[in-house]
Amino acid sequence: MDQEKIKQCRNEVKKIYEQFDASHDWQHIERVMKNAKMILQQETADAFIVELAVLLHDVSDPKYKKPEEDLERDILNRLELSDAQRQEIQKVIESVSFKGGNGKPATSIEAKIVQDADRLDAIGAIGIARAFAYGGAKGRKLYDWNEQARTKMTENEYREAQTSSVTHFYEKLLLLKDQMTTETGKHMAEERHEFMLIFLKQLQTETDGNK
Repeated sequence: MDQEKIKQCRNEVKKIYEQFDASHDWQHIERVMKNAKMILQQETADAFIVELAVLLHDVSDPKYKKPEEDLERDILNRLELSDAQRQEIQKVIESVSFKGGNGKPATSIEAKIVQDADRLDAIGAIGIARAFAYGGAKGRKLYDWNEQARTKMTENEYREAQTSSVTHFYEKLLLLKDQMTTETGKHMAEERHEFMLIFLKQLQTETDGNK
């Protein structure tokens, strides 16, 4: 029964994610699911809650949803889950978003797994690719070495600022390694973080950003 609901959810959300830009498309969900399953191998958690939360975590992302839409709620209702399951999935999803450093902390092990799995996909080589894909979709500069990264900002300030893609590394991506909550997530984040540092150093060399 659980697998049938996961399959139903997958079929519904795939159509939604295929409309998003490459930074938050269906491939992103597949990668986050892979990360989550790797972490699940080392943690005792409800895999059903984790998998549904991964599938649903971006369908109502404020960057893409229309004001009148609540796709997350609509799909959860169609899955005919128990009230406890629905509430737990919603709590997990609420803790995933970074929100400029204003996101809710992950309290359950399921939330920690999904949060780590999603943030792992925001760093490393794929994180670099996604950052520039999203920046391109929004018409942002690749880099602006004169910009100052903001250390404190509201969620609205974080979402609305038209800073360059490279500045986003300093405002979010380079912070994520130290925000991992599972041991597997922490270990996986190390190499990805180092790769981003190497990339930024090379980019500075090629663009005279270190002058």
